[in-house]
Amino acid sequence: MIVREMKDSEIEWIRVIPKTWKISKIKYHLKRNEPRNPGDKTVLSLYREYGVIPKDSRDDNHNVTSEDTSKYKYVRVGDFVVNKMKAWQGSVAVSEYEGIVSPAYFIYNFNDNTFYRKYFHYLLRSCYKDEFRRLSGGIREGQWDLPAEGLNNTLVVIPPINEQKQISDYLDNKCSEIDSLTADIQKQIEILEEYKRSVITEAVTKGIDDNVEMKDSGVQWIGFIPKHWEVNKGKYILQYIQKPTKETDGIITCFRDGEVTLRSNRREEGFTIADKEIGYQGIDVGDLVVHGMDGFAGAIGISDSRGKASPVLNVLDTKQVKKYIMYYLRSMAYNDVFIALATGIRVRSCDLRWNKLAELLYPLPPIDEQQAIVEHIDSVLERTDDIISEKKQQIETLEEYKKSLIFEYVTGKKEVY
Repeated sequence: MIVREMKDSEIEWIRVIPKTWKISKIKYHLKRNEPRNPGDKTVLSLYREYGVIPKDSRDDNHNVTSEDTSKYKYVRVGDFVVNKMKAWQGSVAVSEYEGIVSPAYFIYNFNDNTFYRKYFHYLLRSCYKDEFRRLSGGIREGQWDLPAEGLNNTLVVIPPINEQKQISDYLDNKCSEIDSLTADIQKQIEILEEYKRSVITEAVTKGIDDNVEMKDSGVQWIGFIPKHWEVNKGKYILQYIQKPTKETDGIITCFRDGEVTLRSNRREEGFTIADKEIGYQGIDVGDLVVHGMDGFAGAIGISDSRGKASPVLNVLDTKQVKKYIMYYLRSMAYNDVFIALATGIRVRSCDLRWNKLAELLYPLPPIDEQQAIVEHIDSVLERTDDIISEKKQQIETLEEYKKSLIFEYVTGKKEVY
């Protein structure tokens, strides 16, 4: 095998490149060109996971298209699209679609044949995140604004055009293999998550003893329950409580994965902060919490923290086993019961306040059986979560491998044969 002669790239983080490769600034090969919406075009969006794709191909309720798209920018196939606030996260891509995008994006046309488009896509998308962050100025926590001048003067490596194509074709094949493996593992995770939900639903509606006599619960979505169980409305078994706040209280959020904790325990950015904490209430460790807007999606849990929260959170007490009630309410969320009962007030949400929780019917095993059901569910979930964690680690390893593979080939550390 012939070892290629290398030279200094003049780019500190890339280091050496093959001697036959060149270095140039982006502005000499791409020109910013942002014509307005010509009308009747597909709305596109730039995702760091997928690149530029039609917005309606993703079910993202937080990513809403403005009704007025007259100021949207026109994108052609092969244009380079940049989200200036998220370029440091990899939100840059060569578009494979024609359409229109948000005015917040930069659009560049290639003005010569120096670059094979797919090579440029791999190079900028995968290797320049840290560089874009260095060039960007902070505007608020979690976002940095990449200036056009900084992008224009960014140095990039330029292999011979035929080598760019070879590298791109090779990476297309290898990344496709890695993505296929990742998709298979992700599917396994989804199956395990469904298994967890089915275990919860089965246990809180049928119990964990297969040999008991059953009766009709009178609850349509449940059907039959063990004969010795009772059924009662929430207002007879739950207590809606509102506690005073303390000066030292941090903000608590009930997340859709069921965790109820201080925001600072998860993340600080991306939240809406109220100017006035009108109606805020105290929450203690062990309180049962149901999110009044997101409970339908599983935002139901038991707090692990002391803090305060907006009145949209229902804080409940009960003489029943709290975790059993929590699992029962989650099973309703998992089975779309709340959606079916909803009088919707916004897309992908429903109003789940105390007045509705109070009128719901709850199947009630004896207290000791509730505790046994909780222990059974906890045990299954713990084992399943361990498996899921291992599979997520496999995905992270594959993503790291793909990232290093792309870097090694687009910067010439490895050669396609």
